[in-house]
Amino acid sequence: MSSKMQTANEMPDLEVSEDFLAKYNRPGPRYTSYPTAPVWDDKFHQADLEEFLRSAESAATPVSLYMHLPFCESLCLFCACNVVIQKDKKAAIPYLESLKAEINHVSGFVSPQREVVQFHWGGGTPTYLSPAQLQDLFGYTRERFSFAANAEIGIEVDPRVTTHEHLATLRKLGFNRLSMGIQDFTPEVQKTIHRVQPFELTRDLIVEARRLGFDSVNVDLIYGLPYQTAASFAESIDKVLELNPDRIAMFSYAHVPWLRKQQGAFQGHLPEGMEKFHIFKIGVGKFTDAGYLYIGMDHFARPGDELAIAQSNRTLHRNFQGYTTKAGADLYGMGVSAISSIGEAYAQNDRALTTYQSAIAERGLATMRGYHLNSDDLLRREVITKLLCHTVVRKREIENTFQIRFDEYFASELGELRAMRDDGLVLLSDDEIRVTTLGRIFIRNLAMPFDRYLREQKMDSRPLFSKTL
Repeated sequence: MSSKMQTANEMPDLEVSEDFLAKYNRPGPRYTSYPTAPVWDDKFHQADLEEFLRSAESAATPVSLYMHLPFCESLCLFCACNVVIQKDKKAAIPYLESLKAEINHVSGFVSPQREVVQFHWGGGTPTYLSPAQLQDLFGYTRERFSFAANAEIGIEVDPRVTTHEHLATLRKLGFNRLSMGIQDFTPEVQKTIHRVQPFELTRDLIVEARRLGFDSVNVDLIYGLPYQTAASFAESIDKVLELNPDRIAMFSYAHVPWLRKQQGAFQGHLPEGMEKFHIFKIGVGKFTDAGYLYIGMDHFARPGDELAIAQSNRTLHRNFQGYTTKAGADLYGMGVSAISSIGEAYAQNDRALTTYQSAIAERGLATMRGYHLNSDDLLRREVITKLLCHTVVRKREIENTFQIRFDEYFASELGELRAMRDDGLVLLSDDEIRVTTLGRIFIRNLAMPFDRYLREQKMDSRPLFSKTL
């Protein structure tokens, strides 16, 4: 393989062998949390979560809110999210009442002095709801939480069901960031994944969003979809560049048919191995050539974007929504399957709609499982976060924070990294671990040696993760 060091907004020509790809393209976590969700258990109850909610209130940490709105009119066959397919819009009415009850309960643990610095609606398709429903839910939330004047307020939208009235309502409410799913503009790919979305439809919605004054418009793509080729994906990217988004997420298609049966229909039509890697390379090359910075894993941003600035000054963070600039904020997840990260704990709500609604009605929260991090977890989470967000781990920083000797504590992990160093993925010195340009592509692999639970194989033996590329 060969790589040259990255300069400014440039990525090198990436060349790897089939043997190299076979060695490193293996299942691994995305590390939106550590420990990862399969380690959590149902011994963590509502009372445990409420204890951490009270601790966060005492610490007066900033607040990040996430609300899961799971409804979609139709199923995109690539999707592995927790969604509810329902054409009858009345189905959302009882869910919204449950969500309001949860909002009311959670807000009781957050004083008005603690400001919401980040607020996000995800799904599902939040714009499945009518503009009036969006306005009602947002108003209910604002009555119970104090929003910072410069709060980042974002929403995921599906251009196929989002109207100009939706956008006008969202902007009036204070939403300043939009994330739009595109995935691929190739007609054959769209038809196969059951997501027909013409370029013109997406373009017109972005034009309207900019006219309304949204601060940031982001788009999502997926590489590795059925019938996708390097040539066809290049054409899709050229169209995306015409849209000039502020950020781009280019996700690897996660083929997990053992979790999502509908994905089984793709078997035999998926680009894999070197073919999928070429598609990825096309994306990296075109976006960096167009002036975007490669933030890491699957994110690109303009040089002046907050993500790029946060990475350069080493304040970039990672949570369940991916990369974020809001380090230090506790994340309060509400809605079916939503996840919270409060202090030294994670907690997840029930995944099933009826179970979630029953739990909220009975006790105000729907905690299904969670995890209380121990001192070793906190240490390893910090190392993994530094790697994924900043591509460098400064050993003295870790030693001073956790009162350890880095090389002694992580002797076996450093041994694994030395083998990756020989393959050109990482540079090791007495003072730091620094990811190379090639290593940034396989950064999940570099994090995996620090994952004690993966190493000790204490997880379920069934496949749990998608491949790293």
